[in-house]
Amino acid sequence: MTASLYERDFLLWTIDTATKLKTHDFAQLDLENLIEEIESLGRSQKKELKSRLLVLWEHLLKRLSVNSPDNYRGWETTINEQRRQLELEIEDSPSLKTIWDESFSAAWRIALKGVRKDYPQVTFPDTWIYSHDIDSMLDCDFWKE
Repeated sequence: MTASLYERDFLLWTIDTATKLKTHDFAQLDLENLIEEIESLGRSQKKELKSRLLVLWEHLLKRLSVNSPDNYRGWETTINEQRRQLELEIEDSPSLKTIWDESFSAAWRIALKGVRKDYPQVTFPDTWIYSHDIDSMLDCDFWKE
């Protein structure tokens, strides 16, 4: 059995698929793989949101709970970078806002588990006491409150 273009050369498959879409050659489209790739794009964006939130959480938790002034600047830099990237992701795909709470909770749980393991001598909060809406998470320096 001959491998499909999708299996042989993904880049060429994307070029071919885009050409067929542009020329309305819908009958020749590899719909099965096109559908799979479109769905994969959505999953990838959700994963990116959760991943960025996880890193944001880890550094927020450390900045707020770990008494290590020598590390504050690095943690704040990472917090700010994750916030910028989250803002860009949401700007590009505003529908990510609809999964914010779910992603927020999942990332919190995983981040809390990680920082507790990394810093067993530190007491981290069981729940987030600050606002967790998008604007607050992207703008507030909670350690200054």
